[in-house]
Amino acid sequence: MADRQLPDDAAPAPAGEEAEPAAGELGGEAVEEAPAGASSGLPEELAADGGDDDDEAGLQLTQELDELCARAERADEYLALAQRTQADFENYRKRAARETANAQQRGIARLAKELLPAIDNLGRALDAASEEESQLAHGIRLVHADLLAALARVGVEPFSPAGEPFDPQLHEAVAQQPVEGVAAGAVAEVFQQGFRLGDSVLRPARVLVAA
Repeated sequence: MADRQLPDDAAPAPAGEEAEPAAGELGGEAVEEAPAGASSGLPEELAADGGDDDDEAGLQLTQELDELCARAERADEYLALAQRTQADFENYRKRAARETANAQQRGIARLAKELLPAIDNLGRALDAASEEESQLAHGIRLVHADLLAALARVGVEPFSPAGEPFDPQLHEAVAQQPVEGVAAGAVAEVFQQGFRLGDSVLRPARVLVAA
């Protein structure tokens, strides 16, 4: 039987050396080589798509956070504006109330000053009335009392400082002379009673001061 000739690349190995398997052969079976650059993970298209989705989701989240921060800043600005507006309105309300009260006090004081001479004349008429009071004197007394009551309802009150220490803020000294039984510097006699509205003196009392 004739011997078969082996190809050149299949020549037997020299004695003492084992023949190395040919490229692509392992244990007598052919093994396909993987293309260069290929990986054992997801396909390139899927891997690329996953990265883009992550970037887009992160960008969207950042935009949403920026929008929320902007809304919070606008809300803080609106709140501060509302608080300033409320404070301004409260100050205006208080100022308007003070001005209204002051105007009312000025009106009351002006009217009271116009009525004081009439009240003084009614008082003089009552002082000059006889002890046996007539109907006319009784009517004058009622009118005088009604006027004083009306002034009292709006805060105007008379004061007669007999026996009190002289106070130039409240009293007008008409004369000064020694008076028996009265200490020097005290009001000995009241010629005309004074009137005040709250802490304001509408008319000081005209008095005699003991020397």
